[in-house]
Amino acid sequence: MSGKSKAAAKDDVRSLTGPERAAVVLLALGEEHGAGIWKLFDDEEVKEISQVMANLGTVSASAVEKLLVEFVSQLSSTGSLLGTFESTERLLQRFLPSDRVSSVMEEIRGPAGRTMWDKLGNVNEAVLASYLKNEYPQTVAVVLSKIKSEHAARVLGALPEDFALEVVTRMLRMESVQKDILDKVEQTLRVEFMSNLARTSKRDSHEMMAEIFNNFDRQTEGRFLTALEERNREAAERIKSLMFTFEDLGKLDPGSIQTLLRSIDKDKLGIALKAASDTLRDMFFSNMSERAGKILREDMEGMGPVRLRDVEEAQMAMVNVAKDLAAKGEIMLAGNKGDDELVY
Repeated sequence: MSGKSKAAAKDDVRSLTGPERAAVVLLALGEEHGAGIWKLFDDEEVKEISQVMANLGTVSASAVEKLLVEFVSQLSSTGSLLGTFESTERLLQRFLPSDRVSSVMEEIRGPAGRTMWDKLGNVNEAVLASYLKNEYPQTVAVVLSKIKSEHAARVLGALPEDFALEVVTRMLRMESVQKDILDKVEQTLRVEFMSNLARTSKRDSHEMMAEIFNNFDRQTEGRFLTALEERNREAAERIKSLMFTFEDLGKLDPGSIQTLLRSIDKDKLGIALKAASDTLRDMFFSNMSERAGKILREDMEGMGPVRLRDVEEAQMAMVNVAKDLAAKGEIMLAGNKGDDELVY
């Protein structure tokens, strides 16, 4: 579409699509009056309207007036409007959580926005190292040469020593990387790594059910699994293998345990550990300072008997915090399958 025809389209109400009409109305309503409407949209609707709004450009005052008259009689024109990426982001920040705004704007900005290397800079080194250790050393060398040196240092430190030395050797020999090779590495990271990190792949109905089962209390979970085993043992076994339980926190590495400890309510931790295995309990205490561990033990002893329901709720809360941290790339959850797959 030429610049002339595109400009003309923004002056003709009849040529505006549904999402474009919605974007114009919301821009006209502004922050104060539009906030309540934005909150009623689901994520997909927010993304669609935000995408259109960010690329709307100038809409003539006459077109705005004609459009608003269609919605509300006797409403005068608000003047011409300019929809840009920045104005859209500012508007969303007023009434949506910042993480949701970032997610929406990241998606609509697309390849022209932050590069893959910028995104990798926000991924925890343990998570990134866990993925890269299965790649060729030359590929890892290319990746580490493109991210900030302090982040590359942390990733190297998290890699197996022999493998890390192979990577260092290749980085020392490496000169300028050909663009086609760089593009291929970037595409691989986008498809295989970032998509998994964003929880957009490898999610089937069994994974969805495992997540639901994780949020059952133990009695309900047992009842459903027993009934499902009678009808479809294979499905029941697969769901059990995908479930991430409180005891699975014992598979976390020390760094992830310490990150989790900083993110959870200490009162919840004490209640959760009341019914934990000795192994899991010792693992948590070993990753705390001597003083913090002593205080927690004293708090647990002073609790007396704790209702099983409260213990289960506390344990579930800790598992959910761990999953949230994993989704943000701050910790690594090891799956029940014994590999290094990301589990959410």
